[in-house]
Amino acid sequence: MTHKILRIDASARRHGSVTRDLNDRIIAKYETAGPTSVTNRDLTDALPQITEEWIEANFTAPDLRTETQQAVLAQSDELVGELKDADILLIGLPVYNFGVPAALKAWIDLVARAGETFRYSETGPVGLLEGKRAIVSVASGGTERGSEIDFATGFLAHVLGFIGITDVVFVSADRLAIDAEASMIQAETDIANLPLAA
Repeated sequence: MTHKILRIDASARRHGSVTRDLNDRIIAKYETAGPTSVTNRDLTDALPQITEEWIEANFTAPDLRTETQQAVLAQSDELVGELKDADILLIGLPVYNFGVPAALKAWIDLVARAGETFRYSETGPVGLLEGKRAIVSVASGGTERGSEIDFATGFLAHVLGFIGITDVVFVSADRLAIDAEASMIQAETDIANLPLAA
């Protein structure tokens, strides 16, 4: 079986990024284990913010959308397609000011779409992307994952669960500014312990 990975890099740093390095290591582990295909989505190539026109197009039934509305949703459709096609979602999450980078939030806004990645039911929202795994590479200077000042990892896990991805594994290099060596040892241990099978 070929592992189909969608790699999301959200660090503003193209060079010297811990999350990019961790993502490289995770992909290398999968490639060593067997056939792997990777789709790369680098969020330093900025995504647009959603607009009033985007919202109107998104909430128009697909068969009623104008050509203009289809064009407005084209990039979002591409991102959703990448997500649906993947078995594994690999997200590099640098913690910026206690939360997720704006670039990653823009990606979330473009893929969390009713009728595409979740639906509303009588009992509430239902995620449509079940059966996938998410691996999140976390790096921070001083925000410990799971602490009361960590507003990034819980938010991201909630969003992923909202669209149906409940199998979420974290690789953590948190508190790099406090103890970089220990942080990287923890991340390496997390990678070594990653389950390769669903």
